[in-house]
Amino acid sequence: MTPLDALLIGAGGFAAGAVNAVAGGGTFFSFPAMLAVGLPPVVANASNSVALWPGSLTGAWAYRQELARYKRYLLPMGIASLLGGVAGGLLLLAAGDARFSALIPWLLAFATALFAFSPQLSAALKRRRAPAAATTETGHGAGSPIGWGVQLLVSVYGGFFGAGMGILMMASLAIGGHEDVQHINALKNLLSAVIYSVTVVTFVVAGAVSWPHTLVMLLTASLGGYAGARLARKIQGPWLRRIVIAVGSALSLYYFFKALA
Repeated sequence: MTPLDALLIGAGGFAAGAVNAVAGGGTFFSFPAMLAVGLPPVVANASNSVALWPGSLTGAWAYRQELARYKRYLLPMGIASLLGGVAGGLLLLAAGDARFSALIPWLLAFATALFAFSPQLSAALKRRRAPAAATTETGHGAGSPIGWGVQLLVSVYGGFFGAGMGILMMASLAIGGHEDVQHINALKNLLSAVIYSVTVVTFVVAGAVSWPHTLVMLLTASLGGYAGARLARKIQGPWLRRIVIAVGSALSLYYFFKALA
């Protein structure tokens, strides 16, 4: 690995960690950086997943104050994320990257649209809820079995292919009843870390990780994740929502063009 390779991977990792902490979609920066230095696609994907895992942890740690109010809620959501991540990884091994690549732009576009219209959808769902059923420990009815089931499905997606997972998770949490974008972002960072943990174990056991490249990106992605989370807490809700939608739209367009090429 040359100094230029290390610089490219480091920059891609920092950008990925920061973007993941703010809106999700950091793989758009880190995975191409791994490919650009000459790593094979499978090794690049595995190394990218391992490198971004600590960044999701540091991003969650920066939101520890917001997460404190969700103590009992986090356990079932964490279990759903773990099981979904395992299932998604197994599905990826069974289906292969080629079959899934055709679905990537459509899934990203769906997740972005879902988040963009989540306030309207959430308001419609609230009007249909009984008042007594709408209040839980989180105050928004988001700790229901339905919410856990949705998180399970999102986690299957994340274990299958990480790009856009954060955007899809933020959309599902918003529609589930969470109104504060900062709280949504905090939950997304922590639950994403659980899903990343599953993929990390899978790739490390399979021996598909290029450790020199991974360690460089791991360090810079961790710094980027913490910096991005601190920045996101200072961004007003409407602007953070616009960033999420912009990142999702960019990812969707990129993968649509890539599929047509």
